Amino acid sequence: MSDTLQLDKRQRAMLAEMGVRVWTPIEQAPEIHNAGPSTIQTKKSQTTTAYQAAVNATATVAVKPTDFEVITQTANNLDWLGLREAVTSCQACGLCTSRRNVVFGTGSHVSTPDTKNEIQPVDWLIVGEAPGENEDAEGEPFVGQAGQLLDNMLRAMQLSRTGEFLNAPKPAQSIFVTNVLKCRPPGNRNPAPEEVAQCMPYLERQIALLQPKIILAMGRFAAQALLRNSIDKVEAIPLGKLRGQVHRLGNTPVVVTYHPAYVLRNLPEKAKLWADACLAMATLNTTQL
Repeated sequence: MSDTLQLDKRQRAMLAEMGVRVWTPIEQAPEIHNAGPSTIQTKKSQTTTAYQAAVNATATVAVKPTDFEVITQTANNLDWLGLREAVTSCQACGLCTSRRNVVFGTGSHVSTPDTKNEIQPVDWLIVGEAPGENEDAEGEPFVGQAGQLLDNMLRAMQLSRTGEFLNAPKPAQSIFVTNVLKCRPPGNRNPAPEEVAQCMPYLERQIALLQPKIILAMGRFAAQALLRNSIDKVEAIPLGKLRGQVHRLGNTPVVVTYHPAYVLRNLPEKAKLWADACLAMATLNTTQL
């Protein structure tokens, strides 16, 4: 029987043509067995390497610094109208696919008489977190109930973001209202860190052009975005510990407070919102002396 197993290549080919299955001796099995996994492992390694290369290539594209750098460099060279156009056409993150309207901001800031493209400094800059459903629909910040609460507070301070004042005892202070994000996150979810990073150059350019005398940061994400370079690990500090004091963004005083939408869900905090507004007002009045 062992002799029948001594088949040359020609004999094996003939048996294969006849459909006869040839049994492989046990002593030859280790050679075939060893070759199989090695070949499979080699192919697997090649596949893994190719896959990893594709992943690395995709990751390189995803995290390439040019997006943020280009936005920053571009924003830094824009005038007011150019900045508005850049924000309106921005597609730097996925929010552009779900937004209805970009929310650039609005206020009673006054342009110079000769051109509407040169913005005079404002007294107040109010910064919220991100547009909600109402803001996305209307293209303006702080509308709906949160906007009504903000407007009521401003009215009590003899301020108006529309520039319309009734019985103002002194010349009205100018104001501009905007958000960190200019597009609504789907479902009103919290802003993602990468979305904040992409949008910050626009807010920073707004601040540079408006030159506010006081900034009122409304909400945790607004506070973190504005104070990220002046307070170490600010994202780990509760909003309650950031409010009640005057911070700095460069030379500009910043007062942190709760977002009106949060206050509407927690009415006892309304007193703290008003206290923070009074702190900002007192700080501004002091700087103007």
